[in-house]
Amino acid sequence: MLNKIEIMGRLTRDPELRRTQSDIAVASFSIACERDFKSQGGEKETDFVDVVAWRNTAEFVNKYFAKGRMAVVVGRLQIRDWTDRNGGKRRSAEIVADSVYFGDSKPKEGTSAPFGDSAEELPEDFEPFAETGEEDGELPF
Repeated sequence: MLNKIEIMGRLTRDPELRRTQSDIAVASFSIACERDFKSQGGEKETDFVDVVAWRNTAEFVNKYFAKGRMAVVVGRLQIRDWTDRNGGKRRSAEIVADSVYFGDSKPKEGTSAPFGDSAEELPEDFEPFAETGEEDGELPF
């Protein structure tokens, strides 16, 4: 059986890092993923997905991610059944992260978006791709 999911979105809140009784790190956060298509009303819909990361991945997420950062999460889907305070049966879906990657560039200080909110704020020396020479047709590595 295969249970693998990859999802990309922005964190809706800062990760919450906790520790189990045996001192294992666990971080929880959620990401907002905009759908690629519009609804019948012409609006794009957004899904909010809960994510749980354990051990080193939890420490990494807590250290380097914050609300608004774009994250790529690779993991598995987990469905949990539970009972609420009133005795009602509930079901929750969450992603258990195997790895979390940056989905954007490092943001400037004081902003949550990469390089601020507009292209005018890009550094003067910013070059997304480096030119390679074509003297002999060989790659430089």
